[in-house]
Amino acid sequence: MIVFAAMTVSNKNIMRSIIYLLFVLIGMAAIYFMIEFYFLGAVQLTVYAGGIIVLYVNSVMLVEKINNPLPSVALWRRLLAGFLSAFGIILTLFAVWSYDFAVVAENQAKEISIEDVGLTLLSYGDHGYILPFEVISVLLLAAMVGAIVIAKTNKHEQITNK
Repeated sequence: MIVFAAMTVSNKNIMRSIIYLLFVLIGMAAIYFMIEFYFLGAVQLTVYAGGIIVLYVNSVMLVEKINNPLPSVALWRRLLAGFLSAFGIILTLFAVWSYDFAVVAENQAKEISIEDVGLTLLSYGDHGYILPFEVISVLLLAAMVGAIVIAKTNKHEQITNK
């Protein structure tokens, strides 16, 4: 997954970067399945590896810049990105090592069914998550409309320039 993630951000062909991102997301789902979080693994495969990658591919195809290589990045930006990445890794490791992970006793563990998860996700009460789902759907719709607007303006500019 680390190799594919590095290839995702370092490849100049945007379509290949999307495919490498797909491999990273499938690898994340595999990790969920290996630690027996089957529901999260299934959600990872359907929502991210399925839906988000399809959205990216459609957006890239609408913009029509598949064959154009991405521009080269200046050296100072690469160094800044490397420094910020190293800082993020160090901060994450510090947070993990300094946190006191308490072991949960067997009698304190609570079994949660998929039905409870579904009802919580679709409820609009105090601990419901229906509003974030609706906001995300509007955000994805706005991204698709934005991609269409960009694609239409490029075609319009090409026609007027001829």
